[in-house]
Amino acid sequence: MKDAAPATQPETFYLKDYTPFGFDVESVELTFRLAPETTRVLSRIRFAAKPDVAAPRFFLHGEALSLISARIDGTEVTPELTDHGLTCAVPDQPFTWEAEVEINPKANTALEGLYMSNGMYCTQCEAEGFRKITYYPDRPDVMSTFSVRIEGTEKVLLSNGNPVASGAGFAEWHDPWPKPAYLFALVAGDLVNHPDSFTTMSGKAVELNIWVRPGDENKCAFGMEALKKSMKWDEDTYGREYDLDVFNIVAVDDFNMGAMENKGLNIFNSSCVLASPETSTDLNFERIEAIIAHEYFHNWTGNRITCRDWFQLCLKEGLTVFRDAQFTADMRSAPVKRIDDAIDLRARQFPEDNGPLAHPVRPEAFQEINNFYTATVYEKGAEVIGMLKRLVGDAAYYQALDLYFERHDGQACTIEDWIKVFEDSTGRDLAQFKNWYSQAGTPRLSVEESYAEGTYTLTFRQSTPPTPGQPEKDPKVIPIAVGLLNPNGDEVLPTKVLEMTKAEQSFSFDGLNARPIPSILRDFSAPVILERESSAAERAFLLAHDTDPFNRWEAGRELAKAARIAMVTEGASPGADYLAALSTLLRDDTLDPAFRALVLAPPSESEIAQALFDQGITPDPDAIFDAAETFSQTLAQSLADSLPRLFAATQVDGPFRPDARDAGLRALNGRILGLLTRLDGGEAAARQFANADNMTVQNSALACLLKAGKGEAQSRAFFEQWQGDRLVMDKWFALQVATARPERAASVARELTGHALFTIKNPNRFRAVMGALSMNHAGFHQADGAGYDLLAEQLIALDPLNPQTTARMCTAFQTWKRYDASRQGLIRAALQRIKSVEGLSRDTNEMVSRILDA
Repeated sequence: MKDAAPATQPETFYLKDYTPFGFDVESVELTFRLAPETTRVLSRIRFAAKPDVAAPRFFLHGEALSLISARIDGTEVTPELTDHGLTCAVPDQPFTWEAEVEINPKANTALEGLYMSNGMYCTQCEAEGFRKITYYPDRPDVMSTFSVRIEGTEKVLLSNGNPVASGAGFAEWHDPWPKPAYLFALVAGDLVNHPDSFTTMSGKAVELNIWVRPGDENKCAFGMEALKKSMKWDEDTYGREYDLDVFNIVAVDDFNMGAMENKGLNIFNSSCVLASPETSTDLNFERIEAIIAHEYFHNWTGNRITCRDWFQLCLKEGLTVFRDAQFTADMRSAPVKRIDDAIDLRARQFPEDNGPLAHPVRPEAFQEINNFYTATVYEKGAEVIGMLKRLVGDAAYYQALDLYFERHDGQACTIEDWIKVFEDSTGRDLAQFKNWYSQAGTPRLSVEESYAEGTYTLTFRQSTPPTPGQPEKDPKVIPIAVGLLNPNGDEVLPTKVLEMTKAEQSFSFDGLNARPIPSILRDFSAPVILERESSAAERAFLLAHDTDPFNRWEAGRELAKAARIAMVTEGASPGADYLAALSTLLRDDTLDPAFRALVLAPPSESEIAQALFDQGITPDPDAIFDAAETFSQTLAQSLADSLPRLFAATQVDGPFRPDARDAGLRALNGRILGLLTRLDGGEAAARQFANADNMTVQNSALACLLKAGKGEAQSRAFFEQWQGDRLVMDKWFALQVATARPERAASVARELTGHALFTIKNPNRFRAVMGALSMNHAGFHQADGAGYDLLAEQLIALDPLNPQTTARMCTAFQTWKRYDASRQGLIRAALQRIKSVEGLSRDTNEMVSRILDA
C-alpha cells in the first residue's frame, strides 16, 4: 500500500505494490477535548522500527487537520506537511510521538472522521476516516491497543473497549485488543440507553446497551433481542465468544452506511436498529436483525482477524455476509432467505459484474476505496464462501474455520491466508478455486442433455464475458447442485453436487427407467447465469413438482419472464397455463406463505430489460411498464373469484409479532391486496389503511392505493400522523416516487426535493427520494431525460458535501449501454455534466469515469 499523496490526476493504487508499514505501533493514547467547531485531539503513540525494514520512511496520514504541536520523545519537531499527511525525521530506536491537532466536527458534512449529527458527536473511520481525526498510519495492517480519554459536557461519553474511569466532564476507555484505526469509535451526546446483559458460554457477564436520542427508547427492544440471539448463535455455530465486558450500540441519524462494527462500540444508522410495530415494516425488522448480526459477527471476522490492506476487503465482508445469511436462514426460513439473496444478487451484483463497474471480488486497483464497498465484494464475496462450504462439506468447513481463528487471531490477513487454511485443513488444492477472487464477471453456464438406454448425460460449458481489464478468463470451479425427477413427479436422484472444473464437462447418470426432468443449480449453488432452453410445460412441471424450493420458485420466475418478454416483443397475452399454475400454487395452504408471496411477486422491470438486452433486443422502458401493468391486471382478473377469500385467510390476528410466520402471512396478504385493488377500486386497501395497527399493513395499503392512482387522502393522513418520525417519513418520501406513474416520477421527485422535510445532507432522506427515482424503471428512463437531469443535478449539489453517498448513487447510471441511442445520449450528457464540475471529488470522479468508459 502506498503512502504518497495523490497527484493532480487521481492516483491509482495497486495490490501488487503493497509494502508493509515500516514501524510497529506499540500503543496509542488519545485525548479528545470536545467542542463543535474546535475539538482538540491529543495523541501519544509509541513507535518502533521493524527490524526487517531498512531505513523505514515515517509517514502519517492526515487530512483537514490543523497541527498545533508535534513532539518526539518530548522534544518539539517541525514535520513536513502535505494535504494528505506528514513526514518527519525520527530516531532509530523506539520513540514516542505526540501531536495536538484541531478539527471542526460541525463542518464535517462528509460524515467521515469525527462529525456531528443532531448535536451528537460520532465517528465513521472505515475506510480512511481516522486520518481526519489525527495524524496516524491509517491503514488496516497497523494494529495497536487504544486508550482514550474524552472530555466534554455531554451526558454520555463512549469509546471502544471497556470503561476504566469517569467523572464530571470526562470518561476513559481502554481496548485491550489490538485493532487498526478504521475500527476506532467515539460517541458523545445526551443519550439514553436500553440496557440488558448476556452471559457467555464460559459464564462471563457482558453488559449490553443500545444508546438512542430521548424519545426513541421504545424502539430498542427488538434490536436488543437480535443482539442476544446473534451472540448465542455465534457461540453455538462457530464457537466464538464475546471478549469484552461491555457491548454498546449507538443509533445515529446521519450515517453513510448501514452500520459499523467498531470494536465494542457499534455505530448504526438509525434505520438499521430502531424498530417498533407502529413505525417499522416486517422488512425493516428482518433487515435490522440481519445487520445487528452482521456487525456483531465482525467481532471475530473483521476485528480479531482483519484485512491486511483494502484490496482484501472481501476477506472480512464476504465471510461476514455469509455468516449473517446463515443466521437469518436459521432464525427464519432457509429457502426464503436463499431466494431473497438470489433476487438481490441478480438485481444489484449481476448488473455490476456485467457492466463498466465490474471488478473482481478482490480488486487489483482502485483510486478511492470507498467505491469498492460493493455488491461484488459483499454479496458475491459471500457466494464464494458458500461455494467453498458446499465443495468441502459442512464438517470440513467448520474445521477449517476453527483453524483460521486459531492461526490468525490478532492478525491482518489476505485471501491467500484464507485459502491456505482450507488447503491445510482439507488437503485440497484450491488454486483454481481462487479464480473466483481474481476474475470479474458472471459466468455463463450452458447445458446440453442426452438420454439413451437408461443413461442420462448433462454436458456443461462455462464461459465468462470480457470485463474491464480482463478480456479473457480461465475456467472456474463451479459446484452445480442437480436433482432428477421422473415424468410422474417423483424424485429419482436427490440433490447431488457436481464439481465442474473444465471449460466443458459431462456428467452421466445410469440406471434410469425413463428420461428424467433435470433440476439444475438447486439452491442457487453458484452465482452464475444458467443458459438452457426449456419449454413452458417443463417449467410448469418443475413449479408443481420440484422438491428444491429455490428451483421451484425459479421455474415460476422463468415462466413469468418468458410471458412478459413475449408481451413486449410479440404483443402476446400472459400464458393461460402459467396463470393456472400460479393460481394452484397460491391456493396451496401447505406452502410457506412467504414462499407463495415470492412466487406471486413479478420479475422487476429492470430484470426484464436486462433479459431483453441479453437476447439482443433494445429494451423499451415504456413497453416493459405497459406489459407489467397488463400482466398484473390479467393475473388479478384470473384470480378474481379467489382473491377476497385469500385476502381474508391471510389476515394476521392477535398482537403483532415480527416472526417468520406472521411476516410471511403479511407479505402474502400485501401481494393479494395489490391484485385486489386492481379490481375493487381500492375499497379493501382503504379499509385496511383505516384499520391498520402496524406499519407493515399501513404502508402496504397506502402503496396499493397510490399505485392505483387513489390514496391522496390517505397519503395526507399518513403524513399528518408521522411527520414527527424521521424514519417513517423516509418511507413516505420513497412511496411518493416509487408509486408515481412513469411520466410523473421525475416531477414528483423534483417537487419533493423542495419539501420542507427534505434535506440533501441526510443520506437516508436523499436515498429515499433519489434512490426511489432510480428504481422506478420507466420513470427514471423517461424518453425526455428528466430523470437523468434531476439525478445529475442532485449529485452535483451533494458531491461537495458528501462524496461517498454521491459516488454510490452514480451506480443508477451503470446500465446505460443497454438502452436506445437517444437515452444513451441523454445519460452520457448527464454523466459528462457531472464529470465537468470543477473540484469534483475523487470518489465521484472515479465512478463517473468508469461508467463513461463502458
